[in-house]
Amino acid sequence: MRHAANLSMLYPHLPMLQRPAAAAADGFSGVEILFPYDLDAGALRAALDEADLVAVLINTPPGEGDERGLAAVPGAEERFRRCFEQALDTAAVLGADSVHTMAGNVAGNVAAGHGRATAVDTLVANLRWAAPRAAQRGITLTLEGLNHHDFPGYCYATPALVCEVLEAVDDANVRLQFDLYHTAREDLDPRAEIEAARLWIHHVQIAGPPDRHEPTAEDRALLDAVAWLHADGYDGWLGFEYRPRGDTSAGLTWRALLPS
Repeated sequence: MRHAANLSMLYPHLPMLQRPAAAAADGFSGVEILFPYDLDAGALRAALDEADLVAVLINTPPGEGDERGLAAVPGAEERFRRCFEQALDTAAVLGADSVHTMAGNVAGNVAAGHGRATAVDTLVANLRWAAPRAAQRGITLTLEGLNHHDFPGYCYATPALVCEVLEAVDDANVRLQFDLYHTAREDLDPRAEIEAARLWIHHVQIAGPPDRHEPTAEDRALLDAVAWLHADGYDGWLGFEYRPRGDTSAGLTWRALLPS
């Protein structure tokens, strides 16, 4: 299991272009970047290459205000397509081979007169349009449940709801981004959820609930889920997507709790 540093959250005391070197010094081999659209992608790629790191994952642009993505927003199809092409272009420059395609705020859709079913239908149609375009560039699309405490109104909060969308899309290039933090915040059993969703999983992320800091030995349920996934043969990325309590490097001692 390979470890990826989420550079949007880790090393907050450093400018973004200095974070790859810090991550490499701490033993990471890959990085995630949430929204790299206000950065010079070429300069960021150079910093990654200098540090011998690979870009693992970026998100599609989040839209405006609290939209949190556009893929499930009825009437925003053209905006979604423009943002999606921007994401593919940015991923290509960075060398990232996965793009989290953000669905959006369903509560906003409902307020505008659309039901959740309409939002899901829009999402499925948009993903069927997007998936082959991503595949042409060697990029996998991921969907991630965002817990309702931190992201009220988001299209889906649990891995099971994401898997329902994946089944409807029925495209091997659209997969599950399994976030252990969001799963725990929904009061679900992380191991049971990860076992149930195993065939869909493409990328995994971790943070300790409820404050989204680095995990500790007390986060036994999360660590047991990771251990099960490791034993099952998962050799993909584990993204460290959390807000460090203090110094990022000093806080990485928790990695000793992970399977090797």
